[in-house]
Formats: sequence, C-alpha cells, structure tokens
Amino acid sequence: MATEKKYRREEKAYAGYRDDLIEELGDTLWYFNALCNRLNYEIQNIFSSEIRSEIYRNIQVASDPPHSPNSHIAIVGDNTSIDELLLKLGQTTASLATVNRHSQTTSDLLYVFANQYMRTVKAVGMPFAEIVCRNVEKVRGRFLEFNLADLPDFDKDFPAEERLPERFHVEIIQCSEGQSRMRWNGVFIGDPLNDSIMDSDGYRFHDVFHLSYAAILHWSPIFRRLIKRRRKSRPEINQTEDGGRTRVIEEGLSAWIFSRAKNQNFFEEQESLSFDLLKVLQGFVQGYEVEKCSLRLWEYAIMEGYKVFREMRKNKEGVVIGDRSTRTIKYKPMGTTKS
Repeated sequence: MATEKKYRREEKAYAGYRDDLIEELGDTLWYFNALCNRLNYEIQNIFSSEIRSEIYRNIQVASDPPHSPNSHIAIVGDNTSIDELLLKLGQTTASLATVNRHSQTTSDLLYVFANQYMRTVKAVGMPFAEIVCRNVEKVRGRFLEFNLADLPDFDKDFPAEERLPERFHVEIIQCSEGQSRMRWNGVFIGDPLNDSIMDSDGYRFHDVFHLSYAAILHWSPIFRRLIKRRRKSRPEINQTEDGGRTRVIEEGLSAWIFSRAKNQNFFEEQESLSFDLLKVLQGFVQGYEVEKCSLRLWEYAIMEGYKVFREMRKNKEGVVIGDRSTRTIKYKPMGTTKS
C-alpha cells in the first residue's frame, strides 16, 4: 500500500515503482507461504483451489520459469480497482492476525487472501512468474551462504599480466605529515591521503575497502588502475569495466558506505548490514560486471573490510593481506612476517 501511495503522489517521478512493487508482491507471497507452512497448509493447494472459481479463466501456456514444460494460467475476469483490492488484502491480513490458528475461520481466510492476492497481481499488471523468480533470487542472494566454487571471477579469461594478483600484501604507512600511503612490492602506489574533514575519522585509510573488494569480490577498478592491471586485451572491457566511470562509482560507493558506518561505530559488534543499505549499493553497480556478486557476498566484503579498517585506524598503519582464492582479507601489524 505504501508503494502504491508513493506512485499516486509522485507518478512518473517514482522511477523505481515497478521494481518496488514486484519486490513488495514477492515479499507478500513469501510471508503468506511462511504462514501456510506454520499452519500446515500447502500453499499450492490453496491457490489451485481458488483459481477454479468462476471469476478465473484457465488456460495452458509455455512456462516462464526454466525447466518447466508448461504453466497453468488463471486470468481474473473482474476489474476491481487496485485501491479496493489493496484495502481488502490489508483487511484480510489483519483478520488472519487475530483468529485462532486451528479454527475454520483461519482456513477460510487463507483462501480469501490467496484470491485477493491473485486479483491484485492482475490489477497491477505484473507477471506472476516474474514476481516469484525475483523473490527467489532476492532471498538466495541476501540470505544463503555462498559457495566459493560458484562465485564469479572477472579475470579468469584474461592474460596473467591483466589479472588482479591472486595474493597480495599491501602496506599502509603513516607519513610524517599525518597522511597515509600504500606500498605494494616495495613501490608506493596512489597519492598520499588525509581525512579531508575537520573531525578526523580515519578516512585516509579507506583504501582498505578497495583492497577488500579486490580480494573478495574480485573487483576493484581503482586498485586495478593503481597496479596497472587494466584488461586492455579487450578494449570494450577496458573502457566500460576498468575505465573512469567505474572508478568514480567505486569511490562514491565507498564514501557513501563510510558515511553510514561512521554513525554505527564503523560496524563494530555488528554481524550484518541493513537490507536497505545493500539495496542502494545494488543500484550503484547495476549494469556492471560486479552486479553478479550477491548481496550476501557484498555484505561479507564490506564487513571484512571494516574489520581491517578498524585495526588500521587504531594502529595508524599496517599490512593488508588479500587472497582472491579464499576470498579473504586480513590485517597484520607492520613488521610482521608475510603469512
């Protein structure tokens, strides 16, 4: 209802309306499925029963989801307004929250909800298959643990000299002027950095985040440029994925996350990030290769990067050890043997 309200208020200015509505309808279906599971009802039986009513016209068509030969399609015949349907959906939800789980009323309300939901999907003109598939993708990408073997590697098809290093040790050194510098293989890379703010917050160590992206996401246009590993053998990749625009995106993304982290003690004692933060992040990188990385992987890269950042900020210098094969990043005090 909130999504529809925003659309009525902003109309074409609400650019994310379709995606937001699909997400909300997918979440609603997820909650409904969870409720059915807890009440020992089969959600497919509820929907199958409801679409046999006289307000639906049933046909067989080729399936949208992969690996399915065909789909059973039920088309709603009425033209009830979206406002009325959303109101009824909300009323049914409220009723479900107040009845005894074992009563016949609960059973009836589940069928009523399924009917109202399908009619709402039809009224807003969203394909049911897209709603389901997008929600499954969202849940898997946000909540399921990743398998290292299944993660994208953006360098695997390029010559060794164009790949990000498989394992790297980067020293971050405190200069006499209070600035920090990176040193890789005995050579200084990048410019000296300071916090560039009156309230010193350690942002001069933010290169740690680029190193974390490189090790865990296998992506960092900024680090790639600093160590001269742009993928020039394929000009279109060099221009679009390793060029100036992606570096601006990475830098802007890091600065934006930092502004949120600063207000949350740099994520110390946190085990996860807010879903809203991750969704904004997803919008930053849409259209680029790194969008293939799941939100769960992004969350891991950010949280691991901030672990190293907090150590770097406390000690004023140190060594960042990245390993792309294990997708890990670690902090070592300066002078510690490489391990």
